Amino acid sequence: MTTTEMTNNHGGNNAGNMRTAAGEYLTFVLGNEQYGIEILKVQEIRGYDAVTQIANMPPFIKGVINLRGKIVPIVDLRIKFKLGKVEYNEFTVVIILNLNGRIVGIVVDGVSDVRELREEHLREVPSLVTRIDTKYIVGLATIEQEMLILVDIEKLMTSNEMELMDAAVH
Repeated sequence: MTTTEMTNNHGGNNAGNMRTAAGEYLTFVLGNEQYGIEILKVQEIRGYDAVTQIANMPPFIKGVINLRGKIVPIVDLRIKFKLGKVEYNEFTVVIILNLNGRIVGIVVDGVSDVRELREEHLREVPSLVTRIDTKYIVGLATIEQEMLILVDIEKLMTSNEMELMDAAVH
């Protein structure tokens, strides 16, 4: 990785991303925090069902499901983001994402709403605010008294550790 890439990934300067971050977001809950992902990446939302486990996967890769004939890997974001004790209940859902033709499911504590975010709602992420690696965060959004952490779900799902998942399901 070049110095420029490192600066872009870890420097916390997401000003260019902030202007392009305005739009509609699906908001969901993980632990005590509200998160948002671009609605255009969401294919569907389903209740959490049992998954088929695959040997030698990192703990956050729960396994795979068969979704209308397609094998879809399932990632538990609560484990990925190290949010403590993970419980599956009636509110636990799987958000099925379509990331440039690649279908992936993410497990979250619950889905909240679809929110329209404008530029005035968006803020940069102060360093050391979150447990998540900030290279996966586009920014923060504040609407009234709510704070949303906006996740670059595509960057997160195409990170190196996710390549293990690809190898297992293909």
